[in-house]
Parts: sequence; C-alpha cells; structure tokens
Amino acid sequence: MSNEKKVAANGEFKKEVSVFGGVSIVAGIMIGSGIFYLGSYVLQYANYSVGTALLAWVIGGLISLLGALCFSELSASMPKAGGLTVYLNEVYHPVVGYMYGFSQWLIASPGSIAAVAIAIPTALVDFIPGMTNGQIKIIAVVLVALFTIYNIMGVKEASIFANITMVGKIVPMALILLCALFMGNIMPDLDPTPVTATGENAGLFGGIGIVAYAVVASLWAYEGWSNVTNIGEEMRNPQKDLPKALIIGVGFVTVFYVLFNFAILRVIPIEEAKAMIEADNIYLGTEVARRLLGNAGGIIVLIGMLIAMIGSLNGQVLVYARISYAMSHEGHFFKNQGVLNKKGVPANALIVQGIISIILILARSLDQLTTLVVFLGMIGTVLGVAGVMVNRIRHPELERPYKVWGYPVTVIIAVIIFIALMINNFIEDPLMSILGLFIVPAIAAVIYFYYDKQNKKAQAK
Repeated sequence: MSNEKKVAANGEFKKEVSVFGGVSIVAGIMIGSGIFYLGSYVLQYANYSVGTALLAWVIGGLISLLGALCFSELSASMPKAGGLTVYLNEVYHPVVGYMYGFSQWLIASPGSIAAVAIAIPTALVDFIPGMTNGQIKIIAVVLVALFTIYNIMGVKEASIFANITMVGKIVPMALILLCALFMGNIMPDLDPTPVTATGENAGLFGGIGIVAYAVVASLWAYEGWSNVTNIGEEMRNPQKDLPKALIIGVGFVTVFYVLFNFAILRVIPIEEAKAMIEADNIYLGTEVARRLLGNAGGIIVLIGMLIAMIGSLNGQVLVYARISYAMSHEGHFFKNQGVLNKKGVPANALIVQGIISIILILARSLDQLTTLVVFLGMIGTVLGVAGVMVNRIRHPELERPYKVWGYPVTVIIAVIIFIALMINNFIEDPLMSILGLFIVPAIAAVIYFYYDKQNKKAQAK
C-alpha cells in the first residue's frame, strides 16, 4: 500500500484534484443556465446600449478577477479545507470565520444546492407538458440525494465528473457562440457611452449609475468563483495550483461571457431584443440557437443547460461540505462533521448538507433565499479581500507563495467595489440583508461562545 493510500485510510484528505480539475470546479459552478438569460438583465439595466452592456460584462469579470487575485494570496498561504472560513479564522478571529461558516452551512450552501436542483427539472417543463410543482421538487430531492452519495465515493470521482461536465457544457455553448459569430450578419453599435432610457447621453454621474446597475446584474453570472478554495487540502500542489485554478477559471469565464453576449447580438437586432425582453422573453441565447439551427438548436441549448446545471450541482455538493468540516476541526461545531471516511471525504458533513438542502426544497420557493445567499456571499468576499491587508500586517512572517499583483492598490479598489455592491444589495432588499448581516451571524456567535465555554470547562477538568 502506498503512503498516499495509508494516509487516506487513516482519515486524511487525498490530494487528487489537478489544476484542470480546479478550473473545472471554478468554471463549473460559475457557468450555469444563467448564460442564456442573464444577458437580458444586463442589457435592460444598460438601457439597451450594447456597448455599455458589454462593458459591464468586462467590468464584472475584472471585479471577480480582482477578488480571485486576493483569494489566491490567502489560499496559497493557507491551503486548508473550508477555504474562506479558515482564512477568516486566521486573519481576524475564530468567531468571525465561525459566523461566516455557520451562515454558509445553515442557509447559503444548502440554499444554492436546492436552487440548482430545482432549476434542473424546471428547465424540462416546456419539453414535458403537465409536470407539476410537486414532481419538480421530487426530482430535485432525488438529484440532491444522488450527488451526495456520489461525492461520498471520493473527491477523485467528483473531480472527474466536474471535468466531464465542464467539457460537456462548453461544447454545445461554444457551438452556439461560433455559429452566432460567423453566421450572424449584424454588427451592433459598440459605443460604450451610457445612455438614458430615452437614448440620450447619460452624462458622467448618470452614466456611472447605469454602468453600476448593469455590472451588478452581470455579477450574478460570475457568482461562485471562490468556492474552489474549500478543497485546498485536496489539490495536488495547492500553493501553486489554487491560484492557477482561480485566475485561469475566472479569466476563461470572463472571456466566454463577453464573447457569448456579443455573439447573441450578432443575430438578434437590439430593437428586437428589447421587445423580447420587455415581453418577458429573456432567453436570448435559446432564441439564437433556434434561429440558426432550427429545432436542433433548441435541443442543443437544453442539453447545454442541463449539463451546466448538473455540473454546477456536483461542484457545489463537493465544495460546500468542507465548510462544516473546517468548523468542526476548529473546535466549535458538531464533532461528527469533522470525520473523514476511508475515501478521504467528510461523509457526515455531506449527508447533513444534503438533508438541509432537501428540507429547503420541500419547504418553500427560493426567490428570497437566493437574495440572502448572494448577500451572505458578499459579506464573506469583502472580509476575505480586506483580509489580505490585515493578514500582511498581523502575520508578516507567513510564507506567501503567491502575492497579489499591484498591492495594496488592487486590494483597496476591490474592497471599495465589493462594499458598494453590498450597499446596493442592501438598498434593493433590506429585510434579507439585515437577516444576513445581523441575525444569522448573531445566532452563530451565541453557538460559538457556548462551545467555547464547554471547551474551557473540559480543559479545566
């Protein structure tokens, strides 16, 4: 038996995720069904200026890349299971990481899994007439159960599936993109100058507001890039591979999104796109496929969407379970959540995660929960990005195999941008934002200090 197998048998993580596997997980979680319709919201917020909309996609990608650069420094220095939860423990205080990790464990992670699981059968409604809401939820429950069981089999198997689905969804999407680029006969106006709803020049301050709204819409499509850090201990050479996976993954997705949304408007005139969007027909990517490839185009889109969502579901089930594992090892969470099976995966954490996801699927629709999930993610991102500066001040002796380019300017810019996005989200939905900013973390803090008190009593004995 090799040393690696002996280690795994003793309940340690297996280092079986390659750079390509990491990139597949990053892009796999980021690229979902939203690629076919989120461009409609970006166009709408950009007042149907193609140039402004594409600029928003570029800025959204650069913002995500800034965040990825910051997380790369943290991940290379602390390549631990649990990712951001561990970084916040080390950089600030264990209670900070715990509050973030608890909110992810209880709501954000299972909420994201539940949302994707529901979206998969929902995409089949047009092809399977008569499918009820109850049937959709049953299928979603089965999907969560199946992928939980599959991930218990080992990280290597989950990583292989991520690689397969990554290629599987890029192929049909790339086919649509290339057909639109070369078969489309429209050259949209690429002037990035923001305009008002009436088509007039928006001016400096008005233009900044328009671009900002469009960028926020684009960031929905970029969500999820940081989750690969949760499996830092399972990458073959995390100090080098994690930064590569983050930067390559986010960079690839940015280029792909910009080209895809440009290609759509090579086929559909902007005035026609506007009419479709205002009539609530937001699936512009699907319409492009049908126009260029007929009925086969609709089937290709469906296949691409299903593979994208299935890949995203697998990736989320894989990475999120490592959060409760990290909290357990920190000493303030259920001990069984920190146990690895012989395959080197936190099986108990996966099972509990699956149960909570299924409860959320059965309990309610996920519209408001989605807003809460996004806001909780923003809080973590702001703390993580700012943590690069805090970490350099508090731990100057720490080895840093990767350092953020342009420090500290790039970090300060990233912090300001992510705080602005949080404020925007707070204004849009104050109730869910207050729940995410105060109530859930407060509950987590109470539980943390309860465990802290129990630990001190045990040590005293």
